[in-house]
Amino acid sequence: MEQNLGTIKVERETFEKNGKSYFSYFVKGNIRGIDVKILMTPPDLGGYTVLDIVFAGQKEADFIATPFEFKDAGGNAIKGFSYMVRSYDEDGTAYECKVKPSRASDKSLLNMLVRNI
Repeated sequence: MEQNLGTIKVERETFEKNGKSYFSYFVKGNIRGIDVKILMTPPDLGGYTVLDIVFAGQKEADFIATPFEFKDAGGNAIKGFSYMVRSYDEDGTAYECKVKPSRASDKSLLNMLVRNI
């Protein structure tokens, strides 16, 4: 069952690289009194175009987490979340793009943040 983590939004801001402007995508939160900024990326480079469509010129969009569970070859249960960004147009049509934490440290921080909601 997916969860709309309404208290958490995916935000975006511009940055410059080699004379071009790009967007970075992130989640902000507070874990044990420490403010964190968790970088998020789409699953492939084409996902940045999809994120432009989802954000539709806005600075933030809904953050959705869907829990999963499966057993590995050894029979051990593997649990976690898959993530997506979602927005709606004026007609109620949903636009969404899967995202993932950028680095291993972002994954750890996001797990901590989602666990505390």
